[in-house]
Amino acid sequence: MHGPLTPEQARATLDREGRSIADFCRQHELNRNLVSDLLNGRKKGKRGEAHRAAVLLGIKEGTVAH
Repeated sequence: MHGPLTPEQARATLDREGRSIADFCRQHELNRNLVSDLLNGRKKGKRGEAHRAAVLLGIKEGTVAH
């Protein structure tokens, strides 16, 4: 089983899928600055929306409430 992605791998996945960060944020109703911070390693995604975004990006294992 694979572990979480690095932020660089998560960004590469979006690129490979042809999706922008803005598209990802709109789809999941996330703050674009927060997602950028996660992808640039400035945030770790420990709680709240940051946790949810990190899990959806695949850079953190966990669950998200829908």
